[in-house]
Amino acid sequence: MKALSACAISLFLLGISSSALATDNQLTEQEKQQGWQLLFDGQSLSHWRNYQQDSISPKWQIQDNAITLTDGGAGDIITRQQYGDFELTLDWKISEGGNSGIFFLADETGKYVFSHAPEIQIIDNERHPDSKLDSRRAGALYDMIAAPAASQKPAGEWNTVKISLHDNVLQVWQNDVMTVHIVMHSSTWEKLVAASKFANWTGFAAQTKGHIGLQDHGDKVAFKNIKIRELP
Repeated sequence: MKALSACAISLFLLGISSSALATDNQLTEQEKQQGWQLLFDGQSLSHWRNYQQDSISPKWQIQDNAITLTDGGAGDIITRQQYGDFELTLDWKISEGGNSGIFFLADETGKYVFSHAPEIQIIDNERHPDSKLDSRRAGALYDMIAAPAASQKPAGEWNTVKISLHDNVLQVWQNDVMTVHIVMHSSTWEKLVAASKFANWTGFAAQTKGHIGLQDHGDKVAFKNIKIRELP
């Protein structure tokens, strides 16, 4: 009886696990009705390309149902479509000691994707030296607004980020903890920019519409459940 019960429990847990996996990279009926779109369906990288290129590096691969940077030197990737006001959700997982980021409002007039695009930081808070600065910890608006350390799960675990930009109001949540809430181009914003590495970067965050970007910082990183909806 005990063996049977253990078997039943195992099958039950397996069913839960399979069910959870089956929902990855899919939209619920409610999400479809709300206007959400997938930027990754678990099978194709068709929504993405390398920065200033029309193709995508083979070092960006689909592994374990996620967009995975397998090796450095692949280059940053961006969405083929541009977005103005939007809500974006995704899950990310960083390798030990790793660093990456999520860009928004990216254009292709600069040398790099980060030339003009703000970044939400992805990093191993425990091991990467850059995370010694609070404004460069995971979930932070990079080099501008610090994120609570408690909002990040350890390297090797999945983290969920939501970014909302509407009427210049930028809000970010990481694992259901708000990490950023600011009005872009307000006096507070301008003071933060002036105190950051972007102070003299012409055109930084000047765009009203741009690409979403995922960073190649040379470390293995994975992304899944990438969903976006445009806001009126």
